[in-house]
Amino acid sequence: MINIAVIDYGMGNLRSVAKAIEHVAPQANVRISSTAAEIDAADRVVVPGQGAMPDCMRELDARGLREPLLRATASRPVLGICIGVQMLFDSSDEGHVAGLGLLRGTVKRFPEPLVDEHGVRLKVPHMGWNTVAQSAHPMWHGIADGARFYFVHSYHVVPEDDQVIVGRSHYGIPFTAAVRRDNIFAVQFHPEKSQASGLALLANFIRWNP
Repeated sequence: MINIAVIDYGMGNLRSVAKAIEHVAPQANVRISSTAAEIDAADRVVVPGQGAMPDCMRELDARGLREPLLRATASRPVLGICIGVQMLFDSSDEGHVAGLGLLRGTVKRFPEPLVDEHGVRLKVPHMGWNTVAQSAHPMWHGIADGARFYFVHSYHVVPEDDQVIVGRSHYGIPFTAAVRRDNIFAVQFHPEKSQASGLALLANFIRWNP
């Protein structure tokens, strides 16, 4: 049986992520994990999260979960969701906090005022459905290019190397929706809230063998 750890570092949205994975992988042992031992024992690791980047990084360290997470990113399939993608980068403008530094780049807030192509002002945070243009990757298997996913965020990642970008979206400005490196795949949107396309992405994560 495959063991999947959904890392609990005090941020929200854990149970909905775990339930969505259980739905697509009923044969898997899905555990909301808050200890190094549970994360080290997992075959695959999911890093979800909602909230502010400084709080996320502080809680990750306070709970002793930075090192087990780094061990997972070095050896096993890892899926980052929302804050889980932002944490991978060098730093964030939100609180001017350092991230894990696994990917080069920063996390930037959407500029304000932010307007659409008709000059209509857009709200920040960005909350709602957006299409995602894909670059080839096994995690997109069976998902139509341009499929819609659900976003809730005020910040977005800005990678130094465009080669890590495998999903792009647009909200007033173009922004990165998905990145990858070796055994890591991470998305700004919420697959657990994205209906059929999101469930397909989670199912692909269970099968993905980087």
